[in-house]
Amino acid sequence: MTTLQTTVTAMIPRPGAVTAVPGPNRFPVLPWKDPHSVSPENLALIIVQLKQACVLEPKNADLHTCLGIVHAMNYDVYRSMDALEEARSIDPGNFLAQFKYAELLFRLRALDRAEEETHRAVELANSNWELGQTRHQLSEIRRMKREGTQKPTFKKSLVIPVAALSILFLVVSFLYMVNR
Repeated sequence: MTTLQTTVTAMIPRPGAVTAVPGPNRFPVLPWKDPHSVSPENLALIIVQLKQACVLEPKNADLHTCLGIVHAMNYDVYRSMDALEEARSIDPGNFLAQFKYAELLFRLRALDRAEEETHRAVELANSNWELGQTRHQLSEIRRMKREGTQKPTFKKSLVIPVAALSILFLVVSFLYMVNR
């Protein structure tokens, strides 16, 4: 068994066993620093183990947050969002779940929504590091909004352009039939 598998196995709570995660509801330490250094096989193994851990401890928001992070590393956005939303619903005061949810929205370029969620994370920040991370993310969101790097939101009705195009099509068809 590799050291990565040993570390992940130690992170996952077993029924009747003491968890390796220090303190109640503490966020498990991820066994790597560079997400690109994890092989897809190890990532799949970690996902399975974290899913099992979430089944064993369904009220642990930190495990759901870990699962959301690992799904995001695996480029599975919908499962990542589901896991992070579940973590936020379990513990609305969990900074990391809120921050990672906002970060996921930021990476998806849903900047208006990411800004709202990051503001919520600012309210939950308990340390200078957490506050610094959220402020940095807010500044990046605002910079991208200024530069126009976001998905456009189309709020106008298409009734008038569709009606005008239909009338134009009818007029052209009528003129074609008359000149024939």
